[in-house]
Amino acid sequence: MNQQLESKIAVVTGAGRGIGRGIAIGFARQGAKVVCAARSQAQLDETIRVIRDAGGDAIAHRCDVTRPDDLRDLYARTRATYGPVDIVVANAGGNFERRSVEDSDIAAWEETLRVNLLGVYYTCKFAIPDLKPKGGHIIVIGSGMGHRDGGAGSAYSVSKAGAWMLVRNLATELRDYGVCVNELIPGLVDTAILSEAERPAGSALSLEWFKQPADVVPLALFLATQPPTGPTGQSFSLMRRDSQ
Repeated sequence: MNQQLESKIAVVTGAGRGIGRGIAIGFARQGAKVVCAARSQAQLDETIRVIRDAGGDAIAHRCDVTRPDDLRDLYARTRATYGPVDIVVANAGGNFERRSVEDSDIAAWEETLRVNLLGVYYTCKFAIPDLKPKGGHIIVIGSGMGHRDGGAGSAYSVSKAGAWMLVRNLATELRDYGVCVNELIPGLVDTAILSEAERPAGSALSLEWFKQPADVVPLALFLATQPPTGPTGQSFSLMRRDSQ
């Protein structure tokens, strides 16, 4: 069977659960060697078990994306185990402050930016030396909230908007090296980050398709298999246009 990612090396952050876990499993099924990164060793172990039980090749690396040294170690481990990375999926994220700016807790607001913006910055920055010599792909898991205001809280919207602008800047910086950098907006996915208020219920659901993590994999796979002259600096969305 033809595997679209055969011989490719992928790093996926936030791979212990949700979208990151779905992408890690999906990429491994397509032949990639996957380095699964997250803070929870127990969750990582479960992701690795699923991949290996299906005949895939993956390792777990416990790290916190808000710590630069953890990311340096992540890519050093990747090189030592498989070689330089080909595909980076910057997925780790969180929403720790959903209130208005006036009512917000400063520490929680800052933590949301550290994970969603600085975490993406570190994840991308320390991959660049491995990607530039041979080209590759960076996929940043974004949000429609980074393209509009309201909803999930100011901290989340601001952090995701910053990550979207980082995608565009990285795309410009890395274009001549054959590194494509794009944002993937999954829309509503059944993950722990959604509040109860954001979860659609019954027939009131509506305009937005409520997805499972595996439903995000085909678009991630599309982006990871584009040629060096393929799309870069773009935002690809599984949301309806009128929901963004």
